[in-house]
Amino acid sequence: MLLIKNITVHTMDEKDSKEGFLGSILVDDGKIKEIVKGNYEKDFSGEVIDGTDFEIYPGFIDCHSHLGLDGSGIGYEGEDYNELNKFLTPELRGIDGLNPMDPSLRKAYEGGVTTVGTGPGSANIIGGTFVAIKTFGKRIDDMVVKDPVAMKCAFGENPKRVYREKGISTRMSTAANFRDMLNKTKEYMEKKEIAKDDNSKKPEFNSKYEALIPVLKKEIPLKAHAHQANDIFTALRIAREFDLDITLEHVTEGHLIVDELAKENVRMAVGPSLSHPVKFEMQHVTFETPGVLSKAGCDVSIITDAPVIPQEYLPLCAGLAVKWGMDEYEALKAITINPAKHLGIENRVGSIENGKDADLVITNGNPMKLETEIKYVLIDGEIVFKN
Repeated sequence: MLLIKNITVHTMDEKDSKEGFLGSILVDDGKIKEIVKGNYEKDFSGEVIDGTDFEIYPGFIDCHSHLGLDGSGIGYEGEDYNELNKFLTPELRGIDGLNPMDPSLRKAYEGGVTTVGTGPGSANIIGGTFVAIKTFGKRIDDMVVKDPVAMKCAFGENPKRVYREKGISTRMSTAANFRDMLNKTKEYMEKKEIAKDDNSKKPEFNSKYEALIPVLKKEIPLKAHAHQANDIFTALRIAREFDLDITLEHVTEGHLIVDELAKENVRMAVGPSLSHPVKFEMQHVTFETPGVLSKAGCDVSIITDAPVIPQEYLPLCAGLAVKWGMDEYEALKAITINPAKHLGIENRVGSIENGKDADLVITNGNPMKLETEIKYVLIDGEIVFKN
């Protein structure tokens, strides 16, 4: 058992003060067992961290990353997040390409990022499934929080650029191929349901359609890469046509269409904003976007799209959003409870509550400020970093 005492607690639970409170946290068997406001008066004989002058937050979460798939420091020969042979690959699973020994994972948890949603990139129209993992561990199967969390898909320039000589040269063909795959999956699923247990009537097994059935059944959402306003609207259009759940990823031009997005009940992962506009569809990139969307009532998470921005700079990105007008508490939510909800894992992580995983970050100040130091990081109750 571990007791963290005399520390300013920021639970990110709506019922608690936004400013935090002085208290103590008892950790047992990898979970948060008890949260005490004020002094901890009971006898305790286990390990103790004295949090005097320190603050504690839930572990930071990035809901859109390619951590563990990008081959840190080894160039293109180590890149595993874009399958470049086919533009429709829903059967691929991000978990099968993850390397927990990649140094970028260690840098992530040392920076306070304890959970990420990671998976295929945006070269393909449909790229495969994302998985939510803890950033500390040796075997990826033991690091999984939830698999799958979403089916990655992409609109805009990336499929056009990669497959220009292989059948995709316009946004229209991207959308047409996407609809075609969804319609074929729907037909395949209906034939399976009619056949029931009669194998003679079942359609021939198809791994692509099988992988998309959970999307059509709304068991997992589409995770739609879209920077430009028109691509955002195309993603929403297709989701509505097929009655699918969807999250919007990047949303670079979201501030330009905030009045329209405020009408949509969809979660949005905004970023990467700490970068040059490396392609035309990012020409309006700005750290104003998450704040503009948040103030309009949208559900916003801030992302790094690592390795585009190194994963450990997630809190810095939240700080820059504050500098550009985002409410400070909303920015903290955008790297804790909001991305947990975005990934559908808020029952495990994202806030400091009894029974949740003891993923905790102890700092000597506001983690979104450059001068702040991270003192301890805990994942599943284990101290994985101590400064």
